[in-house]
Formats: sequence, structure tokens, C-alpha cells
Amino acid sequence: MELLALIAKAADACLKPWTHTVIPIDPSVPAILDDLNVRIECRDSYGKHCPDRDLELEIYRSGGDINLMLGWWNQSERPLLWQGRHPVWMHGVTGQRIDMPQGARQLEAFGRRLHSLLQSC
Repeated sequence: MELLALIAKAADACLKPWTHTVIPIDPSVPAILDDLNVRIECRDSYGKHCPDRDLELEIYRSGGDINLMLGWWNQSERPLLWQGRHPVWMHGVTGQRIDMPQGARQLEAFGRRLHSLLQSC
């Protein structure tokens, strides 16, 4: 399955009831697993874009491990999720480690699922 479609399908499965489209930040850069930066657009059940729910995802390889940085698009004050072997929540501005924010279970589930799927790619 194509990488962008795999990401969208994982977002749809974990972040219900929303549907998602994955768009490369820089379309001139090939969508490869080792270094990918995308925006994940969110739509409601009527197909209306919900920009306050859009996400930014960065995937990169460190040694043999796949790592993810997941946050809200253009909302730097909101927490970030780093997903490697385990999830780590960080303050969006300072980068300091924080507890999982309230209401973020679906986002963490998405990070775990995507990390697991990408390990086998």
C-alpha cells in the first residue's frame, strides 16, 4: 500500500468519526519512509474540512528505528507527541516532557498504530 494512503487509513481507523487526507508539505520531495513531513487534513462526515483538527506528521529514521512527531497543524502551543518505542508527550513551545493531555487517547493510539505499521515497511 502506498505510504500516504497507509497513513490516511490509520488516521481514519483511530481518529473516528473523522476522515483524513494526507498531503506532503513539500510535494517536490518524494514520499519515502526515512524522511517524510505531511499535513493530515481532517473532514467531518459531510466532507467539510475541519482545519482545527488538522495534524502535522514527521516521520524519520534514527539508526534502525522509525520515529514519529505528531502535532496539530499551525497550533504550536498545543502538545506534541513523539512516538518511538514508547510515546512521549512534549510541550509544544518548550519541548519539555509533559503528561498525556486530556482527550489525547485517540491521537496516541494513532501514533502507536502508525509506528507499528511503519516498522514492517
